[in-house]
Amino acid sequence: MSDIKAQAGDPDEVLVALTVQGDQQAFRLLVLKYQRRVQRLIARLVRDPDWVEDLAQETFIRAYRALPQFRGEAQFYTWLYRIAVNTAKKALMDKRRDPVQLDWQTPGADDDETFSNQPEPSTEATPESELAAKEIAAAVNQALDALPEDLRQAVVLREMEGLSYDDIAEVMGCPIGTVRSRIFRAREAISAKIKPLLDKQTGKRW
Repeated sequence: MSDIKAQAGDPDEVLVALTVQGDQQAFRLLVLKYQRRVQRLIARLVRDPDWVEDLAQETFIRAYRALPQFRGEAQFYTWLYRIAVNTAKKALMDKRRDPVQLDWQTPGADDDETFSNQPEPSTEATPESELAAKEIAAAVNQALDALPEDLRQAVVLREMEGLSYDDIAEVMGCPIGTVRSRIFRAREAISAKIKPLLDKQTGKRW
């Protein structure tokens, strides 16, 4: 890792440098800072809440072991997200090889801040509009689940985690043009899934 960035005062770079030097508390601070975000990302990728805690723990273990090789060429969080994505991908591959197929579940409202089953209160809310909002949220989740893995990862990182195209390219290890293409195709697929519902709710957005 470049000492220049650490000396410049980037908090993550400083904590990484201290961890590599043997400061365990520094790594605990990194875990504390990013644990929730990593768990949320993994939950949206694997769509199985029973896996989230274990895969997040595995992500941080892998990150800790790999820290001496971290060179600071990317932001720490994009490097960590890439480890999380790869950990989730490996789990999905292992699942496909496992003859015992388990039912996949959608994270609950407490775990998914983007697609909540409970719409925000509105003075204009009616039973019909609340039902429509729930139907749209369910349709979006179903559309996400139906996406190919690479498209789902790209759109989750962009729309839910708010990463830039450059960061997503770093996380996914592909050119930025590929990222743009995947996000475009994912959006098109989701839009096609929910368009019939939106046509009935003029002015509503997913």
